[in-house]
Order: sequence, then structure tokens, then C-alpha cells
Amino acid sequence: MSVDEDEQESRKSRVGPVPQGEPEFHPYHHPAAGWGAAKSVTRFMAREGALPVDGPRAIMKMNHENTGFDCPGCAWPDDTKGLHLDICENGIKHVTWEMTRKRVGREFFAAHSVTELAGWTDYDLENEGRLTEPMVYDPASDHYVPITWKDAFELVGRTLRELDDANRAAFYTSGRLGNEATFLYQLMARELGTNNLPDCSNMCHEASGRAMQASLGTGKGTVDLKDWESADALFIFGVNAASNAPRMLTALAEAYHRGAQIVHVNPLVEAAATRTIIPHDFKDMATFHPTRTSTLNLQPRIGGDMALIRGMAKAILGQSATDPKALDQEFIERHTAGFDAYRAVCEATSWEEIETQSGLSRDDVLKAARVYGEADRSIISWCLGLTQHEHGVDTVREIVNLLLLRGNLGREGAGPSPVRGHSNVQGNRTCGIDHRPTEAFLDRLAEVCAIDPPRAHGLDTVGAIKAMNDGDVTVFVGMGGNFALAAPDTPYTFAALQKCELTVQVSTKLNRSHIVHGRRALILPCLGRTEKDHQRKGVQSTSVEDSMSMVHLSVGMKRPASSHLLSEPAIIAGMARAALPDSATPWEWYVEDYDRIRDTMAKALDGFEDFNRRVRLPLGFRIKQPARELVFLTPSGKAEFSTAPLPDVVPEPGTLALGTMRSHDQWNTTIYSDNDRYRGIKNLRTLVFMNRADMRERGIKDMAPVDITSTARDGSHRYLKGYLAIPYDIPRGCAAGYMPEMNVLCALVDYSTQSDQPIMKHVKVAINPAS
Repeated sequence: MSVDEDEQESRKSRVGPVPQGEPEFHPYHHPAAGWGAAKSVTRFMAREGALPVDGPRAIMKMNHENTGFDCPGCAWPDDTKGLHLDICENGIKHVTWEMTRKRVGREFFAAHSVTELAGWTDYDLENEGRLTEPMVYDPASDHYVPITWKDAFELVGRTLRELDDANRAAFYTSGRLGNEATFLYQLMARELGTNNLPDCSNMCHEASGRAMQASLGTGKGTVDLKDWESADALFIFGVNAASNAPRMLTALAEAYHRGAQIVHVNPLVEAAATRTIIPHDFKDMATFHPTRTSTLNLQPRIGGDMALIRGMAKAILGQSATDPKALDQEFIERHTAGFDAYRAVCEATSWEEIETQSGLSRDDVLKAARVYGEADRSIISWCLGLTQHEHGVDTVREIVNLLLLRGNLGREGAGPSPVRGHSNVQGNRTCGIDHRPTEAFLDRLAEVCAIDPPRAHGLDTVGAIKAMNDGDVTVFVGMGGNFALAAPDTPYTFAALQKCELTVQVSTKLNRSHIVHGRRALILPCLGRTEKDHQRKGVQSTSVEDSMSMVHLSVGMKRPASSHLLSEPAIIAGMARAALPDSATPWEWYVEDYDRIRDTMAKALDGFEDFNRRVRLPLGFRIKQPARELVFLTPSGKAEFSTAPLPDVVPEPGTLALGTMRSHDQWNTTIYSDNDRYRGIKNLRTLVFMNRADMRERGIKDMAPVDITSTARDGSHRYLKGYLAIPYDIPRGCAAGYMPEMNVLCALVDYSTQSDQPIMKHVKVAINPAS
């Protein structure tokens, strides 16, 4: 085999870059962020050629209210006190990756067939740089070739017009799409006649929205950043903050300094749950002085969080027999329904069951309960560690139950606080990306926009993949993201996309979703969040909504990567006009001035009244949360206790529960390197973290190759071969590894019957020495 063939072989089935050295594992004992982050960012910016000008400019513009652009990474709220360096390591990497000087134009596609590109790593595909002009797949040559925007829109429009049913198309959205584009996108889909609007939330926080809607009458958290600054206790469930929401470290450090209790609950003790040095705290950086970010760490088994929360509630209820202050009885009587039934469920749940299902001792559960009981104001925060399970909805509802017991709702420093993983995923849902829209939303949309929207529920992510494979959906449009790699059951998802008549990907960089495509395929390149958006009425701004319901403007700072790029609103409007030539919707007029889109949104969306004025206020505005004001839009008009039984999450003999997660040097499906600094990993992604006792029981040596077999609900099996086993501090019966590589192990049939989310955090696997 030649050198070129060796390299090609090493690239196959690899997501990250080809390693530049031997795999290494050395446990990380340093504080999160601090100098480790500063060094990593400097090296990354130097590698991408961003140190001289673009990088420093971006750092000074990112997350600056009304004068800068919103970080396209996580959805953590922007600082409210005028911080000029409200940034983080991964945010800078995300922006630098977008601002690369590398370009992917017609010359690149002429030189590389799709068949060849299919053998490239996903890292190599994205690392080629920014897309510069629209491209269409030519099956005769197996190459993408240039196409004009006019012809591209006509291809989309003609294909959609020729469908015998609008429900044969699906319109996917990633979390980076701005509010204005989001509103136009859902308007186009509904004017066409479908609610097939799958989105990344279907794979991440769907359980959170459904749970809080049922319990509180709102699908969002009720707290804001000021509440985080005044809480007496913070409970952080299933969140790897140092990698996925790094700016949370500032809130954790400030909480520790003021004496708040901070409890982290996670099968792995992540770096954010130990110590940190905040980079913008120059004194601490100069003196290498870390701040603790936790006062208690608990490691339940994977899926055991609900049992822990039930145990905390059981302890609080037991304490109330002798301590009248243990419960907020007045709050319970005035504002809740179902308390007696919930008390009965807690009393009937034995401590033995709680210990077995949580994987924690009774003493550990009581420690957490004591922190909660002694705090006057508590916030409970969570991320995908709680939602990507069969019982994700029940677990989030159990969080609300616990909060209600002590009246931790509707007052400063208290309430539920989900951590959204992508910059505007919450705004997408607020602005209409919902495959299950309410009648009230559709009625108002019909009135304001003069359309007749469909009333039947559409397809979510899992439903869309199945429908494509069954031939029921033949057109797939992806607004951002990398659907092929982000979705579960990778080979099945690939096959689904390849069965489509047309796949359309609106993107900034080349990725796997361009290579795994339908019979006809379009790549439509769009502006990035960092770039100036010039329209007829001048440079435009877009708005985004963060995890805590703050809506603010984002304005690009640099010249677009190519003169042929269009904004997302312009691309949507172009497709809509081509598909709906007789539409009365003023698509082109909207794109001339985004204020016009916002004026329509102000009429159509609750909470967006006086949109254009309020979004230009110094910090934007916060969408009102009725539950925050103790107004509960539930059938009873009160906050609803739930009474779900504890699920059985103990693995069967010989099996492990495996959870997928990101590495540190990764953002969703974008991989920056094969390193995971906070977990001590270098030059390796094809790994599985295991408890040492589980390894010993199976005869697996440290860093030895293993084979992983998953078993789906339908009895089918999926495999990964030759992954390296890493001994790690994780509970017995549990294992963990990286997405998207391990998405192949999660069968499409393994989705939650409560939320329809793929069960990415609780895959049933057997792990044995490599055959």
C-alpha cells in the first residue's frame, strides 16, 4: 500500500483529524479555564492564522450588547454588568473556525469527487475552509459544480411545487439560525402546507420543554442571570460546563465567593466541578489563584438522577413532620395541585430503591437534601445528562416537584434553569420552529400573515429520518448544522438522506451532510454570525434568544468570506418565492430591511410586542415567563406535581449503560483536535471511559482495544471495533464516549416515548476485549 493509500485508509470512518502522535492519557489536575485555556486559544488562533488582526478584533466584539455579534456557540446569557471580555475558550475557537482565511470554491470541487471526499475525515472536510458559492451535485461526473442563485432557487422551488403533498418535504433547523430567519423559515414551511419542522432541540432539550410545559405551563426556565447571582444554593445536574457552557464558570466562581452552596451531579466529575481561574480576573490569572466551583460532588449511575431527586424530596418531606419550615406550606396550598399524591409517592418509594436506582448511598442523598433544605433560595440547572433518557420528561418534572416543595419559584434567586447547548436553539422554538404547534400560535400566524397553516402535527427528527427511509419524505432542507453526523443510527440516517429526491444544505463550511446527499443536492453558502449583512436598506442586525429568555441584537463585524454569499433570510426568501410564486407574503420586501420582519413578528408572537424598540435597549429585553409571576397556564391554573414511578436504570448483568458526550476540543459535530484536555486525553477520540472494576471483570487492560456492541429495543445490534478503554472515575456499570462517533450505537428505535428524543445518554452496550 502506498503512502497516499495509507493516509486514505486512516481517514476512513474517522471524525477527528488523523492523530499526530501516540494516544496518551494523563488525568487533568489543573483548574478549568485559566492559563490552560489561554494557551489553547493562542495555539489555535496561531494555527488558523487569526492572531494578527481578526482574532483580537473578534474577542473585543463578541457578546458586546448592540455593538457586537453574538457568539455562535453556547446559549449562556451575556453579562449584565458591562463586562468587556465576556468570552470563553470554546467561543473564541468557534468564531476563529468560522473566520478562517481558507476557502472552498469551484476549483476545490473540480479537483475532488464526492466519492473521494467520502473517504476524508470530518475534520478535514471542515478544515478546507469557507464555502464561497452555490453548488449543485452533478451525478454524471460525481462532482459538485457551480450553479447560480437564481437556478438554485428554481431547482428547490420546482421540486417543492411538484410534490403531491407538502408533507413529503422536511425543513430542519440547527440552533444557530437567528430569530428573523427562523420566523421566515417556519412561515415558508407552513405556507407550503407542512409542519415538518424537525430541529436540533428534538435531540437535546425536547424533554425539558415538555416537562416544564406540563408542570408550569411554560416550556422555558424561569430564572435569569441575576437569579444566579443571588441564589443560596445551585444544583448542577448533567452539565459539563467547562466545555459546553464555559461562561457558567464565572457564575460558579462568584457563587462560591459569596458563600453559596454548589452541588454538581454527574457520573463523571468534570473540570467545572472542581476549580477554575476566570481569564478576565487578571489578579487571579497573575497569581495563579484558583477558585472552587463546588461544595459537593455526587456521582449517580447513568440515569440515576431522578432517584436522587426523589430521595431529596423524601428527606424534605420526612423532615417536615418535625420542622414546620421544611416545606413552604403556604406556597403549596396557594399555587400547586397534586401535592398529597406526590407526598404519597415519595413515602411509598423505599430508601433501598432510591439507593439502588441512583447508585448513591443514603448518606449522599441526605447531604444533597440538607443543602437544599438549608438554602432559602435554590436554583436547579440541568443539561443533556438528564434529558437524553427514556425518562427525561419524568426527571425534569421531578426537579420541578422538588422546587415546589420549598416555594423555589416566582422569586429572586430560585427556580428551574435548563442550560441550552446552542446559541439560538431556544429562539428557534419561540419563533415557530415546532413540529407540534399550538392552535393559538397557528391562529395568530394565520391572522397576521394571511396564510392558512396546516393543523396536523408534523415530523420531528426521528420521524423525519424514518419517513425519508420509507420514501414518505423526498425533500430535505437543512438550515445550518450537520444533520448527517448529528443524528442517531448513523448508517440508517445516511441511507435516509441518500433516498431523497433532493437534499439542500445551507452552510458556512463543508461537512458530512454535503457528502451524504440525495439524488440531487444543493450546497447553499450563507453568511456567518461574524460577517456584515448588507441589504438594500443597509447593514442588518439579527436577534437571538439565550437560555434565560433574553433577546438581543447581533451585528457582524467583518467583510463576508465571499461576495457570492447570501444571508439566511435572503436564502429562505429566495426558496420561498420560487416554491410559492403566487404568494402574497412580501418575501423580497422583508429581506430589504429586517426591521420589517420584526414588525410582523411583533404582531404574531407573544412576548415580542414593540420588538424593534425593545431589542435596541442596552441589554435587549426579556420575554416574560408567566410562571415567574406565579401564573400557571396549566389545566388547573396551578403548578402541577407529578407522580411518575422511578425507572429501572440498573444495567442487566454483563451490560453497561453508555452515555455519549462531547470532548473539550469540540463543538457539536465540529472537531478542533483529537485532544480532550480536561479529561487528560491526547491524540485520541476512538475511546471508551470505563470504571476500572468493570474493566478488570472483563479482562480489559488500560488503553487496550475493545469491541463495543449495543443492543436496541428491537433486538438488533450495532458495533464499534478497536476502541481504546480508558480507566476513569465513573460509577460501576457505566461507560462514556464521544459523539458523533458513537451515534452509530444508538438505534433509531431507541428514542424516548416521553419526548421522542434519541436516548443518547443511556445506550445498552456490551464491551469486551477486541477480538
